Formats: sequence, C-alpha cells, structure tokens
Amino acid sequence: MILTEHSRPSHTFVHISDTHLPGERAPLYGSGADADANLASVLSRLVASGLRPDALLFTGDLADRGDASSYRRLRELVAPAVEALGCEVVWAMGNHDERGAMRAELGLALETPVSGTAGAGSDAVIEVRWFGGMRVIVLDSTVPGQHWGRVDGAQLSWLAAELATPAPEGSLLLIHHPPLPTVLDLAVTVELRNQSALAEVLAGSDVRGVLSGHVHHPSFGTFAGIPVAVASSSAYGQDLAQPVGATRGQDAAQGYNLVHVYDGTIVHSVVSLECGADVGEPVAAGAAGRRIAGRGISWRQHV
Repeated sequence: MILTEHSRPSHTFVHISDTHLPGERAPLYGSGADADANLASVLSRLVASGLRPDALLFTGDLADRGDASSYRRLRELVAPAVEALGCEVVWAMGNHDERGAMRAELGLALETPVSGTAGAGSDAVIEVRWFGGMRVIVLDSTVPGQHWGRVDGAQLSWLAAELATPAPEGSLLLIHHPPLPTVLDLAVTVELRNQSALAEVLAGSDVRGVLSGHVHHPSFGTFAGIPVAVASSSAYGQDLAQPVGATRGQDAAQGYNLVHVYDGTIVHSVVSLECGADVGEPVAAGAAGRRIAGRGISWRQHV
C-alpha cells in the first residue's frame, strides 16, 4: 500500500473578498458588473460542490458605500449558504464599509468579548474566533474617510497580547489591506501604511497566514516571514495585462480562494467565478476515489 504524501486537511476555509454590494441592487459604476449576482453564483457553486468548510472568511469591502441595505442583502444572500454548508462566517472591515451599519446589520458586537479587547482602539471591528485548535484573528485596517489603511497602536497592543499565547494549531490573520508591495502603481495611494509596526508584532508569532483583499486581483507574498494570500473581488477584477503603470477595472477575473490547512503547510487556491467548457474527461468524485484505491494508494492519516 502506498500512502499519500499528505493527509486530508485539518481545516478548510473559503476566503471571499470585496463583495461591494451597492445600496440598491444595480450594476457597479455604470458597468455590467452585478455584485449581487456574482456573490450568489459563488455561494451557489460552493453549496453544489459539497464542500464542508469550517467558515466563510470575508476580508472587507462588503458594501460599496456602507449602506445598511447593502449589509441586509449580504446577510440574506449568505445566511442560506452558511446553513447549507454547515459552517460559520467571519467578517472583516474594509475601507468601503461603515462600522455602525455593518455592526447593526451583521449582528457584530461593539466590543468582542475576548481577553484584551478593552482599549483596543475606538470602535474598530476586531475579533478572535476559534476552530478547534486554530485561531482566526480579525484586524481593522480602515481609516474613516480614507481608502488607505493603517493598524493603530491600540490594535497592535491588543494583537501582541493575544499572540502572546500561541494557538495549538497556529493562527490566521484577516486584514483588508494587504501588507505587500502593490503591483499596480496607482494602488500605492491606497496601500497599508506603517507596515513595519505590524511586522514587529507578527515576527516570530504563531501566525501561519495573512488573508487580505482590497486590490481586486489574486496576489501572494510574504510579510515578516509569513505567507500572505490576497483574494480577488467577487464583484469585479483588475486587468493586470494593461500597459505598465495603467489601471483598469473589469467585469471579469472575479473569484475567491480555497484555504486548506495541513499539519505542515497551508494551501491557498484561486477559484475563478467563470466556469468554462470541459477539457478532457470529467471525473466524478466517486470515480476518482476508485481510481486512487485501484492504484494501491491510501490517504495518510492526520496526526
């Protein structure tokens, strides 16, 4: 019998970002991009796939202008999918979001009841959630009235206190603005500022991955030695094939990321909203299992 190199994942998450639901359902910015329909498509495909994730992780810009009606529609779209998937949902704040409306409509407490929250800075949307031995930490990188981001000193102190006790399976950090260089020149105007202060807190911690959004295209890098994965927007994407220095949003390249947690690594996989015609032979799940067993291969057990 041949054992696989890795066991099945210990945790699975779905990383969705930048849903940008407008106040009233309408195409975004005079384009054909339908943010509601795109998110509904993401959720319906997830439910149809049979995936059973631990949680849906939303990394900000949930609404396009922070309207209460946007968050109500978001809740109405997501709730049935969460029930069907049998999972939880975690919300992070983005620069297009409005804290008061987001808290009221999504049922978020003003102060999350976790140790160290008190004094963590104004009304920042921060949270700690546990999935078995894995900790998910939500930071708020937004600056009211601005599109660039920053993590203030109070949040950094709270984060340092939280990370002082390592999680048995490590931590994931959710933050809207990615702590990475921007590959679109214009994005420097809206980047995360004072990244070095955040790096000092994260260096040497148990954080195994940073999940972000904001830039509307998949991107990957490292920050303070930690892998960073940026999900594309479910609403609209960025065309990275433009002339160097140019920026063009497009009603294309929408998607989300699958996050599979293993003992020794975390795998982030980009899933496109677009679904094309078959290439080669489609193989159903049951048939794949029989082929694997037929070749004498068995799944390694999770330690």
